[in-house]
Amino acid sequence: MPFIIDVEASGFGRGSYPIEVGFARPDGSVFSCLIKPEPDWEHWDESAEQVHGIPRTTLFEEGCCVREVAQKLNEELKGEVVYTDSWGFDSTWLSLLFYHAGLAQLFRLETLSKLLSEKQIAIWGKVKQQVTLDLEIDRHRAGPDARMLQRTFEVTALASS
Repeated sequence: MPFIIDVEASGFGRGSYPIEVGFARPDGSVFSCLIKPEPDWEHWDESAEQVHGIPRTTLFEEGCCVREVAQKLNEELKGEVVYTDSWGFDSTWLSLLFYHAGLAQLFRLETLSKLLSEKQIAIWGKVKQQVTLDLEIDRHRAGPDARMLQRTFEVTALASS
């Protein structure tokens, strides 16, 4: 099983920043952490909050500083290839996180689609929908979303073999 990562953000586009990162380990266990915004991270999109359900105030109350989050990611993921279903956004937000932490990212981020065959891509959406129902997860939270993607990958691989 691959490592799968997911990042929730303050919004999309210019000025957005990571607010939560989570990943699923090969054994299915999950790490997740809220991120305290840096002083110049001011962008907040109310429609994004409607999706992830994380108020900005919660980030200041419960979030970890960017350096702590980046160190934890490096500690657990060093030397690994980590997969995401949203490479364009997640790579940008992780780069921003590591830049502000003053650390190099010690793992490689790849798009999840690199692991999928055409047959698997064709059934992905249907399988993902069923897995989401089966797991009864809190969608659009980083840890549960990473686990849901990992389980979808597993079920898709079994269904296509």
